Amino acid sequence: MSKKDRILIIGASGQVGQELVEALRLSYGNDNVVSTDLRASEDPNGPFEQLDVLDADALLHLIKKYDIGQVYNLAAMLSATAEKHIQAGWRLNMQGLFNTLDLAREKHIDKLYWPSSIAVFGPTTPTQNTPQRTIVEPTTVYGISKMAGESWCEYYHQKFGVDVRSVRYPGLIGYKSLPGGGTTDYAVDIFHEALKNGRYTCFLESETSLPMMYMPDAIRATIEIMEAPAESVKIRTSYNLAGMTFNPREIAAEIQQQIPEFTVDYKPDFRQEIAASWPQSIDDTAARQDWNWKEEFDLTRMTEDMLFHLREVV
Repeated sequence: MSKKDRILIIGASGQVGQELVEALRLSYGNDNVVSTDLRASEDPNGPFEQLDVLDADALLHLIKKYDIGQVYNLAAMLSATAEKHIQAGWRLNMQGLFNTLDLAREKHIDKLYWPSSIAVFGPTTPTQNTPQRTIVEPTTVYGISKMAGESWCEYYHQKFGVDVRSVRYPGLIGYKSLPGGGTTDYAVDIFHEALKNGRYTCFLESETSLPMMYMPDAIRATIEIMEAPAESVKIRTSYNLAGMTFNPREIAAEIQQQIPEFTVDYKPDFRQEIAASWPQSIDDTAARQDWNWKEEFDLTRMTEDMLFHLREVV
């Protein structure tokens, strides 16, 4: 791997970041993947730098220091948290993107990854098999920032030739990190509570179906779109990505197959309104056709794997 192919991960301590760093180091070598985060951290497996993505000068310094070729910008304030901190959420989500887009425009990096989300959709969006190109009228700070970011990514690609790539993550579920303030976090919490306490109080209604994805699939999709030939990446806003769809009652029933005494009650809060504005299922035909995306985990297989790994640590 040449020096210029070195990879920088921004927001590496988050839910996606931790697992992405691990996966990329397995493929590219520990020293070729630099992890960064706003919070200071120890990283025994490879280089780590404390970084605020809003500090453009510090970001450029690291790009030059490590001779970075690719950047994965995962820094974001997620949906539920951004509703409580509107201006801070908008600033982090948008200015952080601009700082990395400008680095690519100025040829300091060759390739940029920036994740979007199903939060770009809103109550006017078709809820079943939501198309790649459809109505996007988000009703959250997070969704508005992702909608705007998608358009800026496409603009920088068309106007300046920036090689920026993106997928719209559905709700992500993994066992290696705790939830990060998203509306779909119940689907992570529920496993921890099932093992620790045998019961869970869900902040969504029992029949609220949402698109979800197991983290190994999400990490694989992220790396696959970045490794795809540029001519195969035909959408420069963000690709729909699908894994599975379920509601709280259905995931509880799967857990009860292995923990029969597990119980759930429901006390919807402000996150129910957010969830109700999102699609129930996603059409990701474009990703499947353009760069051969295909999920590996369904609800049953994911539940078995989550409980297997969490039993080792909970």
